[in-house]
Amino acid sequence: MMSQSQGLPLKGVRILAVEQMQAMPFGTQLLARMGADVVKVEHPTRGESGRGSMPTITDSDGGQTGSTFLRNNLSKRSLGLDLKNEKGAELFKRLVPSYDIVVENFKPGTMERLGLGYETLAEIHPGLVYCAVSGFGSLRETPYGHWPAYACVPEAMSGFYSFRPEEGRRPNIGVAGAIGDIGSGLFGMIGLLAALHQRNQTGRGQKVDVAMLDAMISIMDMVAFGPSIGVHDQSLKAWPGILESCDASDGLFVLQIGREHQFEKLAELIGQPGWLTDERFSTREGWAEHSESVIRPAVEAWAADKTKLEASTILAEAGVVAGPSYEGKDLVEDPHVQSHDMIVEVPVAGREDPVLVHGNPIKFSGSGEGPADKWPLIGEHTTDLLRSDLDLSDDDLATLRAEGVISN
Repeated sequence: MMSQSQGLPLKGVRILAVEQMQAMPFGTQLLARMGADVVKVEHPTRGESGRGSMPTITDSDGGQTGSTFLRNNLSKRSLGLDLKNEKGAELFKRLVPSYDIVVENFKPGTMERLGLGYETLAEIHPGLVYCAVSGFGSLRETPYGHWPAYACVPEAMSGFYSFRPEEGRRPNIGVAGAIGDIGSGLFGMIGLLAALHQRNQTGRGQKVDVAMLDAMISIMDMVAFGPSIGVHDQSLKAWPGILESCDASDGLFVLQIGREHQFEKLAELIGQPGWLTDERFSTREGWAEHSESVIRPAVEAWAADKTKLEASTILAEAGVVAGPSYEGKDLVEDPHVQSHDMIVEVPVAGREDPVLVHGNPIKFSGSGEGPADKWPLIGEHTTDLLRSDLDLSDDDLATLRAEGVISN
């Protein structure tokens, strides 16, 4: 392994983030963990809407902070600035030349109505990279551009909830959390970094636009692809193979068999050699047909005296695809999770237990782990930022505070 002595890869990159809830905050938090200076522009008293999500915890200032905000805003600084105030919008414009990137995830047209759209800001800073994430995008025509879009809407419209249907049961909405937000945020960051690379070569910035629906169509690629090659039944039962959850002594583990050598190894491991000459199991379709009635009960009988991790370890080390189905406590105790720093403890003043937030899944051979500093209080860094970036005096700041333009 190379020495992790190169510093964080995005050190020196500055991002002015007019962001809310999860899609953009999730993405910019990843960049902050890789060294970018992410300055979060929020309303000076209310903050951004994610702070008002439920449930909440009592923050270090005694106020209530929502769970969506807690998970998506580590290692950022907060600038309390009222963009609906003409003076606040003007301050924002003055800040833009000091930053490489502006990001936002409002409904299309919102930043333009504030006088802060890409075209306006690009005149001030031609090298600016501007990244927007919204339900249906803003660079191409769409009949849905005026719709509000939480994650469930692009998830549904991409076919997420039609894939793997279960007879007699409605789809489980939100089963994977806010994947529509997280997936969109990730695509936004890929586009942003590509545009930044090109800017560094040409000196010209551009607008990066990600529609959440487009991101989810990419993630759920089988929905349209399957029928195009003749696969019209996309239910799990129609899949030729074994894909099951199985009971162990302390919970569930998952098992997937899609190849003949895997099935042979499974039969050997769990003491069912007769399956290899049983006509019922001579094809992958046969495995699927008898998975629930024969195979899963036999696997569970074998696993009854094993923990879900023990059963998975035996199977996986023999080349059979399996893994334990974890809950929160399992994640905290798992050795992989611990060695990869994927659960981070964030202490909060006045609170006995830390808040547990996901770590950074991106690892580098030449750079160490980025910071996981606590999320900011509303406008916590306003004074420092306006002094350092705009050289505002104490009198200037006092006037702006008195007029409600910036945080106290």
